[in-house]
Amino acid sequence: MDTVTPLNVIVDNLTEMTSLFGDVATGAGLAPLLVLMGTVLIIFSLGVFGILTLGAVGDLFTAN
Repeated sequence: MDTVTPLNVIVDNLTEMTSLFGDVATGAGLAPLLVLMGTVLIIFSLGVFGILTLGAVGDLFTAN
């Protein structure tokens, strides 16, 4: 039962962090646009490197 308390603290901190970040991200000015562009860049780069990784793994298991 010693691991239950730290896990609850971590979950509580994560939920509080997401609500605070949501307040900042939807604030005035260009903040929502900056969050959206950052999300698009991260998703694009993850997609490109994911496809490259799948291609490299596929190349390992295919015959020349």
